[in-house]
Amino acid sequence: MDEKAKKQTLLMIPYGLQVLGAAHGGKATVATVNWVTQASFNPPLVVVGIKKDSGSHAMVKDSKAFALSMLGSGQKGIAGAFFRHVEPKDGKFGDFAYETGKNGAPIVSDAPAAVECEVVGFYELGDHSVVVGKVTEAHLKRDAEPLTMKETGWNYGG
Repeated sequence: MDEKAKKQTLLMIPYGLQVLGAAHGGKATVATVNWVTQASFNPPLVVVGIKKDSGSHAMVKDSKAFALSMLGSGQKGIAGAFFRHVEPKDGKFGDFAYETGKNGAPIVSDAPAAVECEVVGFYELGDHSVVVGKVTEAHLKRDAEPLTMKETGWNYGG
């Protein structure tokens, strides 16, 4: 396979940016993710790729729940803040406040929207696990254009 062609071709898949929140055993974490898609209307299912060596991977696997905070255009600073683990303190992860969803997972307070999910499939197939979540709650604070990888100028994939 032509590795350059593969990488360039796969980078043509458009991605939004979300913050995945998870909690288990009295601990909570958030992580920026971009491999997310809706997979079913009924029941409402989303699929997310979670890096296997991340702290959120184990929490989602053990708790069988997660939240996705949907970031809006102009929220690159929030996305950039969670590429590495940040400990929660005083109701914030770093500089960003969060709320706890009904399933216990953290939701970024400034996010225009979020969904809470129950894990219904967990597939450890590569360097990222493919996680299928059934949407159990949806939160809409305001309508917004999604933050995209293109807007940020970042690349992740290939």
